[in-house]
Amino acid sequence: MADFRTHLGVAVVGGSLLGLGAWQATPLSATDAASLAILTAFGGILPDVDADNSHAIRLIFTLLAVLSVVVGALLLQGWLGPGRLIVACGGLYVGVRYVLSAVFRRFSVHRGIWHSLLASLLCGLATTVASYQWLLQEAWMAWAQGLALVLGTLIHLLLDELYSVDLEGTRIKRSFGTALKLFDYRQPGNSLVMLMAAASLAPWLPPWGALRELLRQGASLWR
Repeated sequence: MADFRTHLGVAVVGGSLLGLGAWQATPLSATDAASLAILTAFGGILPDVDADNSHAIRLIFTLLAVLSVVVGALLLQGWLGPGRLIVACGGLYVGVRYVLSAVFRRFSVHRGIWHSLLASLLCGLATTVASYQWLLQEAWMAWAQGLALVLGTLIHLLLDELYSVDLEGTRIKRSFGTALKLFDYRQPGNSLVMLMAAASLAPWLPPWGALRELLRQGASLWR
């Protein structure tokens, strides 16, 4: 499979092209275009969240911890004083960065459910909901950010599959097919739970019409 630098480097390039193209071809602001590039790059390492003691899992949970602090501060600032707010945000950071990451490593298997299209779908929908409900982005922008994250995860999965093909030895490695799969065939129960989690996000998603219009515009720009 591809290493951390390859995943991140290719995803950064892909995200930069996406952000620059969207900025040049649409009325999108530079800040919004940069958010698409960043989410694509983040998606490029996200599937390795199940890899024990990797650069990816440390970076992912650090970013998630920082995001939880930002969201927590926005949601709690009207309820807590400055001192308690600092304590609460500190607890959020420690809980996500160290406690949640340790629990996640304990129960996750590399090249398992997080290396699947189902996981990409869940992460994309969760990003869309967070953007629309918490960050109050417009519907089309929330969908665009979710799709950017999905694009990054797909780059990761495709790279893993490409690295499973040994062109010099003209052989297919045993890891082929373990990254770009619909769901984790070895643990259908976990896949069912993830599917239910994705379906449970439906009430908080932006209008589907905004997604259809976004895809239509994207297809016209591509042509």
